[in-house]
Amino acid sequence: MRTFSRWMALAVLVCGPAAYADRNDFTQITKFGKAEPGLDNINSEANANFRAFARTFAAVMTSANLMPPETLGHAGFALNAELSVVSLPSSVLLPTERPQTGSLLLPSVHVRKGLPFSLELGARVGWIDRSSMFATTGELKWAVNEGFTWLPDIGVRLHVTRLMGNRDFDLTATGLDLGVGKQFPLGGMVTLTPYGGIDFTGVMASSDTIDFDQGRTLDSTLNPANPYAGLDNTGVYTQVKMGENINTRFYGGVRFIGGALQLGAEFSLSSQGTIPVTSSGVTTDRALPAVVAFSTTLGLDF
Repeated sequence: MRTFSRWMALAVLVCGPAAYADRNDFTQITKFGKAEPGLDNINSEANANFRAFARTFAAVMTSANLMPPETLGHAGFALNAELSVVSLPSSVLLPTERPQTGSLLLPSVHVRKGLPFSLELGARVGWIDRSSMFATTGELKWAVNEGFTWLPDIGVRLHVTRLMGNRDFDLTATGLDLGVGKQFPLGGMVTLTPYGGIDFTGVMASSDTIDFDQGRTLDSTLNPANPYAGLDNTGVYTQVKMGENINTRFYGGVRFIGGALQLGAEFSLSSQGTIPVTSSGVTTDRALPAVVAFSTTLGLDF
């Protein structure tokens, strides 16, 4: 019996799941820059790298709308599987476990429920490909105008997206989306709806205290009250404030409905503008590249 127990313990150790970081997990946040030795501050370029990353990945998380401005109706319900292919600009540092590739897949599940008074409530959960991270979104849409024969549908959407499963930092994006579209019947219960719009997204991010000494031993940080107390070469990146970091996304797409089946495709471009960087007492504007995405959806509309 004792021998059997030993073999069972060995099997558990060998077959038990190993904890590891996948290639797109954000485990290398120190890539953005180091604190100056002996100080608890971080240079301007490192702060700019963190800010550029926050704005860029917020654009990735909010790269898809995939619905026209019209609502489902007070009794309507929709369930969709979505997939976005999002560009990753090489000029913006991403603290991934392995070197970043040129694009990122973002599969999602999107649920929407129609409400009275031309309102619609929605939720989306998207998985960051080859990582343990998720982007969760809550949204509320109001159709200012819909269903008129000669007038386009106009909708306003409020949305909040938060990155989950990450460590060392928090990232949240909140946006206001204005969309215009028009549904065209093709016969019976078949319709085609082209649409487009503009989305203003504010980005908010903050980091935990970062230890830039990668060779530090665990024993030197064991302080339950403050694990970084008295340690040099630690710091916190400057907070990214929502009112000072606005991304502008332009999008256009088309939705096809045949009975209860929904199909759709969308193209979007997120412009991020510039951020200031101070070096040797001189401040310059650093231009951030646009984030481009192509998204598709397949679902049911009840």
